Amino acid sequence: MIIANPIYDTVFKRMMENERVAKFFIGTLLDEQITKVEVKPQEYTYKGEFEENDPKANEIIAERIQKRYNIWVYRLDFIATIKTATGEYKKVLIEIQKAKNQIDLMRFRRYLGEQYKKEDKVNHENNALPITTIYILGFNLPEIQTACIKVERNYKDLVNSKIIDKKSDFVEKLTHDSFIVQVNRITNRYQTKLDQLLSVFEQNNFLDDNKITKQFQHPTVSEDVKIMTDILHYTGINPEDRKRIEIEQEAWRTVNAMFEDKERELLQRIKDKEKILEEKDKILEEKDKVLEEKDKVLEEKDKVLEEKDKVLEEKDKLINKLLSQINKKKQ
Repeated sequence: MIIANPIYDTVFKRMMENERVAKFFIGTLLDEQITKVEVKPQEYTYKGEFEENDPKANEIIAERIQKRYNIWVYRLDFIATIKTATGEYKKVLIEIQKAKNQIDLMRFRRYLGEQYKKEDKVNHENNALPITTIYILGFNLPEIQTACIKVERNYKDLVNSKIIDKKSDFVEKLTHDSFIVQVNRITNRYQTKLDQLLSVFEQNNFLDDNKITKQFQHPTVSEDVKIMTDILHYTGINPEDRKRIEIEQEAWRTVNAMFEDKERELLQRIKDKEKILEEKDKILEEKDKVLEEKDKVLEEKDKVLEEKDKVLEEKDKLINKLLSQINKKKQ
């Protein structure tokens, strides 16, 4: 089956608009039963309202990107209702952030702070929701070889040096668990429910150089995967969606080109500053050598003065001795 590549924001948004897909995606990663999701999208729009054949389309795209170049991260927020093993229900804010380039990762912290301000009515009271963040990365973390990891918290009693099993509602709302998916590290494995979810993001078997569409070669063994791939199939063959993906791709090319220039400029400035520091180090090194030579001269001077004092002392002794002898003769 031909499907669109969900690493593109346009495709990912279309896929996650389906409530069942969103529940499957979140529930599979969290390994929890999700009974309800409420979508709260935060998205970056690359294309404004202009005619498709407008010759100034690319200029408009570039201009709008230039104005909002600091927004590089595509984000989707969900309020998820989880049914726990004890049959209780709890609400969690799920924040999904997707980045194509490593530099985007530095922007995540800015968005995280905003999420702690979010509120939702739980049991008819306004309570801050605990946060779980899912990062979908289009680049590799060199230290982490696996495609999917969970970063979770432990409560440690520092006084008695032991792990605390109980959870605090206050602490849960201050800190959060994270899940990281590295799409380039997804393999052909197709055994577990998680494998089936990740297989949709596998970055292989592309049908074009732009990596917009690919061949999904796995059997759709579950209804959830079938719904996902059906949505991605329609998105991949729909001309309007294809156009949106191409616009997004061109927008990212513009962003990348823009920041490549900025990166080169910054690297040159760093190199220039390093050269200045190197020159300063040389000057300081020469200064240290001069001071060292000065210290040696002063040390030699002290030795000479010390020798002089000894000579004078000997001279005084000799004079005193001679005077003593003269006085004895006079007597």
